[in-house]
Amino acid sequence: MLSTRPVEPAMATHRKRILIGGLVIAVLLALLVGMSVIAGFDLDVKGFGRAVLNVIQATRHQQAAAQQGNWRNVVFLHHSVGENLIAQGKVREQLAAAGYQFWDQDYNWKGLHDPNGTATGYSYNVPGDNTDPDGLAGIFSQPLFDLPLNTLSGLMQHEVIAFKSCFPASNIGSDAQLAEHQAWYIKIRDFMDQHPEKMFILVTQPPLNPAETTPAAAARARAFANWLKSDEFLQRRRNIATFDLFDRLAESNPQSPDANMLRQDYRQGNDSHPTSAANEIVGPQFVEFIINAVEQYKRTRPS
Repeated sequence: MLSTRPVEPAMATHRKRILIGGLVIAVLLALLVGMSVIAGFDLDVKGFGRAVLNVIQATRHQQAAAQQGNWRNVVFLHHSVGENLIAQGKVREQLAAAGYQFWDQDYNWKGLHDPNGTATGYSYNVPGDNTDPDGLAGIFSQPLFDLPLNTLSGLMQHEVIAFKSCFPASNIGSDAQLAEHQAWYIKIRDFMDQHPEKMFILVTQPPLNPAETTPAAAARARAFANWLKSDEFLQRRRNIATFDLFDRLAESNPQSPDANMLRQDYRQGNDSHPTSAANEIVGPQFVEFIINAVEQYKRTRPS
């Protein structure tokens, strides 16, 4: 028996389903693009899902990370050298004893750690996990929201924001690259100038192992670190202080063959990660610097 079902209504229903499906896909793509712009992650479904989950969790915990009005809520953006400095230098424990809450954002896969040193289970979504000068400049160029929707907005939940590049940033192959590094930090400084209500602590990049650099590149790395703590860069800004990690780890004798490179007693083999002995010395210095910088800021900031 031939079907008596109307052909046109069936086709219309099919077209309607296709249209709805297309609209759903378009909305999802728009969300994906929008979130990639806001949060700064790559355009892929896995990255989208991870970023959304991180934002949801960070927003849920926003009050725990939020400012308290006494500038004792610190966050530190870093990679592996920072991780070792925190753990081996007892940074978190010493700051806790002084009444500070110390958070730290590591590689995205390790994420954010709370003042107890416990992994929160989420990250502030550092784009490309890039904390080199260009990556930091990208972070400080992100749109700023009240909720932790991207890296910058996550960091700005805290009152004291410390950040550093890792030792690859000391591989400065030319004067032009040194000037480029400086330009990135001037861009970062422009953002910090807009937020005198926050305290920013710049941590200079660590030096490289002699096996990983050249005397010329190491000299430029020293020049970059010196510039970041100079009056030329800081210009008496009340809310910016520079902790010179490079100087504390690098050979300071200009006549030494490893001048401006990771000191012999702070290295093992060809590894550019400072030893535990170095971190045990520098950790307390970092803690003391943070405390003194915050107290100085509180004394001089506009009321």
